[in-house]
Amino acid sequence: MKSSAVAHPIQGLIKYHGLRDEELRLPFHDSISVCTAPLRTHTTFEFGDFPEDEVVIDGDPVSGREFERVGAVVSAVKNQSGVDLNFKMHSKNDFPSNVGLGASSSGFAALAMAACDAAGLELDLEEISKIARLGAGSATRAVTGGFSRWKKGMGDADSYSYQIASEDLQMGILIALVPAYKSTEDAHREVQSSPYFESRVAEMPRMLDEMELAIRQGDVGKICTLAERDTLLLHGITMTGAGELLLWRPETLSVIMHVRKLREEGVPAFFSIDTGATVYVNTFPDRVPDVKSRLEELGIEIMECQVGGEARVVEDHLF
Repeated sequence: MKSSAVAHPIQGLIKYHGLRDEELRLPFHDSISVCTAPLRTHTTFEFGDFPEDEVVIDGDPVSGREFERVGAVVSAVKNQSGVDLNFKMHSKNDFPSNVGLGASSSGFAALAMAACDAAGLELDLEEISKIARLGAGSATRAVTGGFSRWKKGMGDADSYSYQIASEDLQMGILIALVPAYKSTEDAHREVQSSPYFESRVAEMPRMLDEMELAIRQGDVGKICTLAERDTLLLHGITMTGAGELLLWRPETLSVIMHVRKLREEGVPAFFSIDTGATVYVNTFPDRVPDVKSRLEELGIEIMECQVGGEARVVEDHLF
């Protein structure tokens, strides 16, 4: 009853913000993302006769709220499988966490995949995405991989993710790493206190449909443009909520202004920022070397990624 899985974190393209049901992690609207490889979370999970449950992430024992979120995923697996044993989970990221790179998305996607396999559940990716959602909403899309859309649903049964396009559709993804700690939970909790929240929700159906169409048509330029527009809308909500969360740092603004300058010079570069200070810079695959060299002028660490696939079971275990 032991299994390991890997999953890639996601970049939000049309992002979700806020939860209408915090326990089931149900959002106010659909969202679309793309998985970022080769970044990945590797998780090993085992049910067994252990004296107590154990959760270790990047070598550190986990407790508190993070432990509870793991427990929510495992409880769902137990309920569906009938397994009634304690568990051990060790997880390792090969990229920084809590800096806006979606570690919770790949973390809970890999957990759900490994736990389902360890329990002997034979579920399709959409069903596994429902279980992963109980740990982190973004994990639904990390399960199905590629370019995926998470349906808000009416309740637990129909809030899941489906893949729009696989990693066969490639786009250039560069990451300007700004290591500033952030809490996504806090941002979600106060979203409705922004006076602009209802306007964003009203805008979402059109933007979601435009993004899905662009992905199905393989229109990388349109994908990049829409993701940048959504970033400005999202952070307008974050900055105007009750806590006035200003997650950007001077380096964040430097990248934004540099990207805009590149476009003025005819270089196709577009920024995208999830909840945090780190900036994704999206472009066409063949323009990655050019854009990367220009971003390195800022003296910020640049990571190069491409579109990643779905979560999957692997043979190598962490314990």
